[in-house]
Amino acid sequence: MTLLIQPTSPELQLADWARTMSRSVLRQMIAVVSQPGILSFAGGLPDPELFPTQAFAEAMAQVLATDGLALQYRPPFPPLKRHIVNLMAQRGVTCTEEQVFITTGAQQGLNVLARLLLNPGGQVMLEEIVYTGAQQAVAPFLPDILTVPTDLQSGIDVDAVERHLAQGARPAFLYLIPEAHNPLGVSISRDKRTRLVELARFYGVPIVEDDPYGFLTYGDDWGMESRLLSDSASSLQSLPLRALDAEWVFYLGSFSKILAPGLRLGWLIAPEWLIPRLTVVKEAGDLETSGLMQRAVAAYLDAGHLPGHLAKLRRAYGRRRDAMLSALACHFPADARWTEPHGGMFIWVELPDGMDTAVLLETAVAQE
Repeated sequence: MTLLIQPTSPELQLADWARTMSRSVLRQMIAVVSQPGILSFAGGLPDPELFPTQAFAEAMAQVLATDGLALQYRPPFPPLKRHIVNLMAQRGVTCTEEQVFITTGAQQGLNVLARLLLNPGGQVMLEEIVYTGAQQAVAPFLPDILTVPTDLQSGIDVDAVERHLAQGARPAFLYLIPEAHNPLGVSISRDKRTRLVELARFYGVPIVEDDPYGFLTYGDDWGMESRLLSDSASSLQSLPLRALDAEWVFYLGSFSKILAPGLRLGWLIAPEWLIPRLTVVKEAGDLETSGLMQRAVAAYLDAGHLPGHLAKLRRAYGRRRDAMLSALACHFPADARWTEPHGGMFIWVELPDGMDTAVLLETAVAQE
């Protein structure tokens, strides 16, 4: 007689951080409001109608017709790096090609920096309300997150940052979106930018500066009376933090908002001596960023399309910002407050106390 013993199925063991992993509230909300017939303002998604489809198709065709190795494994494309150096100069940042690190979108740049700088269980400093991708990038390290508030007029509370550091905190980095914050829409004032860089130098704490909206500023000539008055336009139209310090500020740039997110192409500006280490960390994730996309974007930039395209984006998104601010002033409660952004794609609204926005969302989707 043969005795057959049915083995017990083992339970798959997930990493500690993955056991508590969940989709961000924003992503859950986007799924709800993406139903047919609903006009959603939930996410900062570029308008596909503004993508430079025809010009980019021509650039892609040119690359495929003239570069037989465009589909092969290739090192970072030097002509694209040269274009990025010129783009950075337009933002007031001086850098060299050797300091440009090509990434598969700015999100990968953030992920690579987190892996390079943050030890498991280490400290990281974030604003209380922060881009969800930053939280996702550091989550696998189960970090001790030091949070600081944000002023809706002038940006991050620098006094709170300094208190943490003066009391001995040494986070692996401080993550910031200084221009047109996601999701608050606020830009950090000039004096705060200077103080942040000074603190980074004094305490030896790097700043990771995420700048996806730096090329999408709209001016302040739309003439609306502010509910949350921002600092003067001159203080908002400030240089990136990287323009103030080349050693302690790591700059993240992206083509997602100025061309199209589907390209998955971004860059990181870092000290030259760090680029080989960044390369090793990145290779573990994707080996390399698409050589085809690097060449196609470089060809698009070679053709001189970007200045006109950026002007078109600023006009279109500036008009939409104005329309949204007018609608808020017309339809929202008198005691609601909101930011009036200098650029980017986000307006932060605070409704009167006691109003449950989750219930309000359900009502809007189901009834309105």
